Amino acid sequence: MPGHIEDYALIGDRQSAALVSRHGSIDWLCLPRFDSTACFAALLGDESAGHWRIAPAGAGAATGRGYRGDTLVLETEWRTAEGTVRVVDFMPPRGEAADVVRIVVGVSGAVPMHMDLVLRFDYGRVVPWVRRQGPDLGAIAGPDAVWLRTPAPLHGRDRTTISDFTVRAGERVPFVLTHQVSHLPRPEAVDPEAALADTERYWQDWISRCDYDGRWPEAVRRSLLLLKALTYAPTGGILAAATTSLPEQIGGPRNWDYRYCWLRDATFTLQALLGTGYVAEARAWREWLLRAVAGDPADLQIMYGVDGTRRLPEYTLDWIEGYQGSGPVRVGNAAAGQFQLDVWGEVLDGLHLSREAGISTTDAAWDLQKALLDYLEGNWRRPDNSLWEVRGDPRQFVHSKVMAWAGFDRAVTAVQRHRLDGPAERWRRIRDEIHAEVCEKGFDADRNTFTQSYGSTGLDAALLLIPRVGFLPATDSRVAGTVEAVERELSHAGLLRRYQPEHDHVDGLPGTEGAFLACTFWLVDALHAIGRRADAERLFERLLALRNDVGMLSEEYDPTGGRQLGNTPQAFSLVGLVNSARLLSGTTTRTSAGAGEQRTRATGR
Repeated sequence: MPGHIEDYALIGDRQSAALVSRHGSIDWLCLPRFDSTACFAALLGDESAGHWRIAPAGAGAATGRGYRGDTLVLETEWRTAEGTVRVVDFMPPRGEAADVVRIVVGVSGAVPMHMDLVLRFDYGRVVPWVRRQGPDLGAIAGPDAVWLRTPAPLHGRDRTTISDFTVRAGERVPFVLTHQVSHLPRPEAVDPEAALADTERYWQDWISRCDYDGRWPEAVRRSLLLLKALTYAPTGGILAAATTSLPEQIGGPRNWDYRYCWLRDATFTLQALLGTGYVAEARAWREWLLRAVAGDPADLQIMYGVDGTRRLPEYTLDWIEGYQGSGPVRVGNAAAGQFQLDVWGEVLDGLHLSREAGISTTDAAWDLQKALLDYLEGNWRRPDNSLWEVRGDPRQFVHSKVMAWAGFDRAVTAVQRHRLDGPAERWRRIRDEIHAEVCEKGFDADRNTFTQSYGSTGLDAALLLIPRVGFLPATDSRVAGTVEAVERELSHAGLLRRYQPEHDHVDGLPGTEGAFLACTFWLVDALHAIGRRADAERLFERLLALRNDVGMLSEEYDPTGGRQLGNTPQAFSLVGLVNSARLLSGTTTRTSAGAGEQRTRATGR
């Protein structure tokens, strides 16, 4: 069985990523890219679904591990009775093909080592044909071909490739696994030591451009490195997470595929990148966004493939049981076809933030935004599935309406501040109409809080974003009332749930879920905004303590079981950490909110 989610560390080459356990086993890897089928899928079943372990013979979990400085070069160390050994894992920047390099380093003594490699393509379903190719091992099945090069002895047993050898102090034993599509010639194998130097240099050069100088530099830099690792290099798209189907409740059915790019992440991600000096990355993300949403605004989706693919059909894998029995295992995501009103506002808000930061726009980009506004004008009254992609009946979700308001607000600002052409007066009237409706139908005056949807008594953590997007100022009593109500009613041992799944059967699914980490970072920001700065800082420090030993955060956390839940590493959680650290450090970029005069007129205050 796979270990806890927090037992894993990530290595990657910005086109794919692997998860390495404390036991020295790569239990998750999709090749050639993030959303390809997995050749190591033990994370979602057991070792028979594919894994690659290198560790001292008979050893258990490592005695220590960490990344080499500010890089994605992972070092895992065992101190044994025979001596100390270190395994160095990394994926070099992609060249002709994808490579995974593992170097066994003798630190002291003479340590007997054991390697077992189980290649299983298509998420554990396909056993490849394995044969010797000179000094190397080759494996092929359908579209996939893999080669293993090492000076260590290899032999096969029970469809497993095995190596037993001893490493002595000062010795280095490399293993290089190379993938290529099977119809192409075998690529040149990388030199493991040269690849190590190249990989270190790549990550060190990239992180050297970070200009965050606040109080939590290590946490911010590590989060940015992981975000960069989740960026698909050919297009600039940023994944939600590197995995699929890690559960929101152990044994439950809330298991989704997150190896895609969500549009609503755009504004938060742009804020994190722009606020730490990464303008080129922000520009690439903006360009990916523009390419993905180009076309008929009615066809706008909430998510796309890393290359902008629109069709992401969801299906389940019946031959693999799921992480610690949490089935089903899903590939694809049916939520791509949902109507989620907030996404139009999120896209317009993100592109507004780019303008505010000085990233130039084009006539074609502005024409696209006007088309999105035309669609939003005719559809903002429709019920939707909300940013949480609920699979219950569509509703009039308050956050969705707030983001529709934000879309028109940013359009008014574009005309007034940036001198772009457009019907500003019409957009202003629609903006004010939405604002009035939300304040009338989405606010519970008896409890002094906005609600999840019109007429509901349930709450939603997304309501914490009301001051952040400028819908109401943080000084408004309705904002403070909402923050306090959300904190009180959605608290899960001091962390926040997204909403109450059992309330009004809002999401149409059985079971429950853990505390949502991005929402808890939103609470940090909201507490800070309403003046509770000491509370905000205490909560932020608690969230930092939930990271695993190598700085990774998944989507959710179970305070009762004391473990991470959901797909990992989760970009939304990492972005939340960066943005909250910037806020608490007093480091800001130009906000995504509209001009102050416009907000005052819209709120009537």
